[in-house]
Amino acid sequence: MNLQRHAITLAAALLVSVVTPDVEAQVRVAVVDLQEALNETDDGRQAKRRLKTLFRRRQKALDAAQNKLKQMAEDIEKQKAVLSREALQARMEEYQKALIELQSQYMEYQQELATKEAQLTKRILDRMREILQRIGRADNYTIIIESNEGGVIWAQPSLSLTERLITEYNSSGGAGPAPDDE
Repeated sequence: MNLQRHAITLAAALLVSVVTPDVEAQVRVAVVDLQEALNETDDGRQAKRRLKTLFRRRQKALDAAQNKLKQMAEDIEKQKAVLSREALQARMEEYQKALIELQSQYMEYQQELATKEAQLTKRILDRMREILQRIGRADNYTIIIESNEGGVIWAQPSLSLTERLITEYNSSGGAGPAPDDE
């Protein structure tokens, strides 16, 4: 859906510049790499650090649970010959339950990380869009295209606003304080 929207926008801009030669001289196009800008702004780097910290904590919890599960499997294997059929069945059920819990915990952590990433990046990207709109109006750009999602394969480097966006974002104080609900 996003790609289709960007393709239509690009096609409309190109159509306007080709169909109406009088307007062609006035068409100003720029590109921006929002992913690069996100990675290079102070807030983007801080968000990445916060996500890495959260990931490490969750990974540590998963590793501990996985080690416990591995130990359970080894214990079952060692005691297999001496356990009664009922006791072995009970241990296997306990192992299966722990395995399902681990898988569920993994999925929960994956969802948590994705949600946290979206939460942290949304406010940064919203602020970047405000800055780009201000630049677009001030410098009379007809269109500013996101180079990763807009179907842009190559653009003259002089058309890129990425460095300017990073500089203006960092100098404006960013998007404000990040939420602390880790």
